[in-house]
Amino acid sequence: MFGPGSLTWRVNGEAVLLLGGGRALILQVAHPSVAAGVAQFSNYRAEPWKRLYRTLETTLKIVFGDPEESAGASARLRGIHERVNGIDDRAEPYSALDPELLLWVHATLIDTSLTIYQRYVTPLTRDELERYYEEMKTLGEAYSIPRGTMPRGYTAFRRYFDSMLARGLRITDTTRDVADAVLRPDLVPLAWPAVEVTRLVTVGT
Repeated sequence: MFGPGSLTWRVNGEAVLLLGGGRALILQVAHPSVAAGVAQFSNYRAEPWKRLYRTLETTLKIVFGDPEESAGASARLRGIHERVNGIDDRAEPYSALDPELLLWVHATLIDTSLTIYQRYVTPLTRDELERYYEEMKTLGEAYSIPRGTMPRGYTAFRRYFDSMLARGLRITDTTRDVADAVLRPDLVPLAWPAVEVTRLVTVGT
């Protein structure tokens, strides 16, 4: 979909982006409809990272796979989302194919990728930020987000993201529970050093 000369390959190919997984997940479930879908259609308490890894695996196939593999991953993702719909904690209906919900999840991945990359790899110029965001719009279409739903450019994206943080989110019991599962997972002592690093980055960003 992109190729080795793209900013998507340059940024998303960095393994350090894995450190941002907890940040992205907590931001996603700060949206009550996303939280409802996670609560009703995943076993996040027993496997708090499984949903995130599925998202990562799908994204990697879409971004780095050949055309057939990329299209197949996109179609499978849509098939999964078609089955995810229900009622949230305030009796409001939701659907995982709602473009607004898809956009928020996509936005958390964009913002987290840029945050982690620029903090731990290297800063990007304004032109590079614009180019990366334009490429992410193509990726968003592979996630079933209509291009017209996405903010036009990087500046508009930043306004959208900031407005969501200010007025578009609501902390639910699921948000708190997912955050607890991410920050205090029930793992063997051998894994605690890695957990501490991930927790530090998650809270710090």
